[in-house]
Amino acid sequence: MTTETPRWFTSSYSENGGACVEVATNLAAPHGLVPVRDSKNPNGPVLDVPAHAFTAFVAEVKTGQFGTTKGTR
Repeated sequence: MTTETPRWFTSSYSENGGACVEVATNLAAPHGLVPVRDSKNPNGPVLDVPAHAFTAFVAEVKTGQFGTTKGTR
């Protein structure tokens, strides 16, 4: 993680009772990273994802390439 403070947010689509991830996209441009953490454990570990990989992941989610996970864990 960098010394710059992440500004965490959860997607506005996350209304599933708290089983969410939070991301800090403010570090994407200056550092090329998108930190990701579990919203239920904000003091827990943070996964630093390369910005290009996070962008590709979000694009694939939007196009439905991962299918649906309703009713599964």
